Amino acid sequence: MNLNLYIANKIRKGEITGKKLSGPIITVATIGIVLGITVMILSLSIGTGFKREIRNKIIGFGAHIQIVNYDYNSSYETNPIERDSAFVNQVLKIPGVKNVQEFATKPGLLKTKENIQGVIIKGIGKDFNWDYFDQIIVEGQKPDVTQEKTSNDIIISRTLARLLKLKIGDKVPTYFFQDRIRPRNFRISAIYDSSLPEFDKVFLFVDIRHIIKLNKWNDNQVTGYEVTLNEFDDIPELSSQIDLLAASKISPDGGLLRTTTIIQQQPQIFGWLNLLDTNVAVILILIVLVAGFNMISGLLIIILERTAMIGILKALGKQNHNIRKVFIYLATFIIAKGVLIGNFIGISICLLQKYFGIISLDPENYYLNTVPIHLNLLHILYLNMGTIVVSYLMMIAPSYLATKITPVEAIRFD
Repeated sequence: MNLNLYIANKIRKGEITGKKLSGPIITVATIGIVLGITVMILSLSIGTGFKREIRNKIIGFGAHIQIVNYDYNSSYETNPIERDSAFVNQVLKIPGVKNVQEFATKPGLLKTKENIQGVIIKGIGKDFNWDYFDQIIVEGQKPDVTQEKTSNDIIISRTLARLLKLKIGDKVPTYFFQDRIRPRNFRISAIYDSSLPEFDKVFLFVDIRHIIKLNKWNDNQVTGYEVTLNEFDDIPELSSQIDLLAASKISPDGGLLRTTTIIQQQPQIFGWLNLLDTNVAVILILIVLVAGFNMISGLLIIILERTAMIGILKALGKQNHNIRKVFIYLATFIIAKGVLIGNFIGISICLLQKYFGIISLDPENYYLNTVPIHLNLLHILYLNMGTIVVSYLMMIAPSYLATKITPVEAIRFD
């Protein structure tokens, strides 16, 4: 029988005679670990969830990677590239690429009797991926851009609809400026709401053939291609591969291609999102330290309470390292129990929020309707391992206090 483990278990259960502070101290220490683990799981899940949700919203408007004309024109009044189905097929064959779609953009002006608003009209074709817009369209039906006849329908945001006092079925007088003013009347077929004011106030979506005609391009020209990937983290690697492929292509008119990532297009937003990682890391470190010091103070009190027991064990010939093991085992019991209960509570709260959306948010301030949750089992595993290791290491130093107590001092203390 492991005598050290047996004694530690007796202290944990309060079955050793003497002062009775061990029970409350162990309970407080366990609660500290439980709260720490619960808050860390919530912080990590909410931080990761918020970052993913905002990131997915931005990607929904511009994909992960864009392939455009090699002219470094950063405006929405773009120079075209030639359609190339062979090139598209080559990009689609790259592992990790989910979808490739053509697009075209053009600045315009919406004007009603009472208001006027500058916008960006984005043209979409039959290869457009509707997955994201199926989630954010709140009224109406998406336009059918697959027909032979050019669709006159337009998708407008709820923000613009309210600003311009428009609704489903209304005509939208739109003006484009080139050598002369060119008006168009689109019909609102759908209204979307992404809860991102920077995008909702600007972007409208129409049949790409309207943009091609307005720009006086031929039917084989578009602004470029948008490439959607399976994983956001693959952007650096896959953008390099696609860039090399694009660099090898020369259009009949001598034009070249280049790639740009969504991170390069929206550096401010992604810089802000990266700050969330720093905030979460600081929170996790602080909570681990607080839980660790809570454990240290609890273990010190238990050692002082069991001074007489330590003296008796030493008088009976118990070695210092064995006495230290008693309190290390005791700390292990507390940490293990706290981690298990904390995981159960933290993960349960996350699942409730994820599937039932109990806690809501103001989308005007937070860009989301509910608190976002993303549970990553690998992150939780690392979190638990880190907490256990740090807490265990912090217990080693206090355990040495027990080795400094002599039998004579123990008798006097008692």
